[in-house]
Amino acid sequence: MSKANKSNKAIKYRLYPNDEQKVMFAKTFGCCRFVYNQLLALQKQRYKDGESHLSKLKSNEFATRTLKKIMIFSKK
Repeated sequence: MSKANKSNKAIKYRLYPNDEQKVMFAKTFGCCRFVYNQLLALQKQRYKDGESHLSKLKSNEFATRTLKKIMIFSKK
């Protein structure tokens, strides 16, 4: 396959959310950021401790079991 046949295309969209949607976006991205940072910290700690890297399945299990409990208890 030659490089001449490949082309990169980008499509940009602009969203104009209402106030309710802005709140929903902020909450959703905040949760995503929290989970990402927690999993990153866990993987860094495992690396420092000489443990193996968590698989995607184990990371998902950690997120749903442990982080969900943390989020529920922190809201109270």
